[in-house]
Amino acid sequence: MRPPCVLLLEAAGPESGAIAATAAASGYQVHAVTDLATHATYSADLQQVLSGCLLTDFSQPEMALKDIVGYARRIGADAVATTNEYLTELLAQACAALDLPGNDPGRAAAARNKADMAEAFARHGVTAPRTRIIDDADELLRRCAAGQITFPSVIKPADGAGSAGVTVVTDPGRAADAWRAAGAPRGMYGMPRDPRVLVQDYANGTEYSVESLTHHGRTTHLCATRKTLTPGAHRVEVGHSLPAALPPGAERPVQQEVERAIAAVGIRNGASHTEVIVTDDGRCTVIEIGARLGAGHIGVLLQHALGIDPWAALLDTALGRPADLTPARHEHATVRFLTSPRAGRLVAVIGLPQAGPGVPSVRLRTAVGETVGQAQANRGRLGHLIVTGPDAATVERQAERLLSQITIVVTPGTPAQTTLDRPPQPSRDPGRDVKRAP
Repeated sequence: MRPPCVLLLEAAGPESGAIAATAAASGYQVHAVTDLATHATYSADLQQVLSGCLLTDFSQPEMALKDIVGYARRIGADAVATTNEYLTELLAQACAALDLPGNDPGRAAAARNKADMAEAFARHGVTAPRTRIIDDADELLRRCAAGQITFPSVIKPADGAGSAGVTVVTDPGRAADAWRAAGAPRGMYGMPRDPRVLVQDYANGTEYSVESLTHHGRTTHLCATRKTLTPGAHRVEVGHSLPAALPPGAERPVQQEVERAIAAVGIRNGASHTEVIVTDDGRCTVIEIGARLGAGHIGVLLQHALGIDPWAALLDTALGRPADLTPARHEHATVRFLTSPRAGRLVAVIGLPQAGPGVPSVRLRTAVGETVGQAQANRGRLGHLIVTGPDAATVERQAERLLSQITIVVTPGTPAQTTLDRPPQPSRDPGRDVKRAP
């Protein structure tokens, strides 16, 4: 019997690389789909894992779907999966066309597009912030002047990700700036953008995410993750800690609200990452949901704290098999992200700890000498450290102690704008297969 053949929609990035490595270590044949520019960034190690790769153009969704389905049939794919936020709708469509386990293709857009998501939440009775969908800046200013928008409000793009373009607005005089910020993110792969902007009521409380896996419509909640956010207009996630304890009596009501959100966006087979705000008395508001595993090293934290292998679980679910989600340990893990104190040039990072027992991962992703700025989205983070241990109090104290010993040195002032010259791109060959060299 041949080993399973798995097709990944994108293999670049920490989560995608982890699922590719896990599949290869399990003896599976692994293929990937990407575009020409991203394929050029694949490391030699990643390319060694892959049995083949399809180059397509994700900015042309109908053509990309045709390419993916054709390639999957040629290689005899037993599963198609992704950890990439931008490709979850395409994944649902591909799985439906191939009759493989996946999500509802008719609802999949609502797990990616926040305007569609707000409408789906309203139809299915999900408790969520009041949302106005705005088509142009003049409409936003008219509504502010008429008192139709209360403050604080959250203004964000319909199809953003990673907190890019999201602004907490406390003063109507800042609404126009927030509108412009919502239109600035460019997304990935040159995909068509939705120009609409959302204005949502601000929800007070503590922010968590709930990490879940659904198999044939039955959902298992792995844990809640407590988020640490920057204050101010741009709420960048600078920490994730799990498993998080919810307020007394809140766990089941929160899970029930999350299950309504999962059903609203048609998640039937795969991971989900649901961001919620929970008040001290246990009231839950769903902010948004993604049809994917949580990013920001949440998968790694699950492994360290609970002994659950999320990559193997995702592969089992994509193959139509029940996943082993029983915790093998009951510990705690947190990640803390480093951010720049100001705009300028990164001169040094002093006091960064060494990886070792209790600190399994330390990484600086921004090189000394590079231009940096104050983080306004998750992409602006400079690096991270992960701390693990037997209980939440011990781990959180250790993480804060290590952070207090780190000094980030940045030359002051706003860096001059630069233009990056790109080499000419070869013309695209639709549906081009790239085979790994023997």
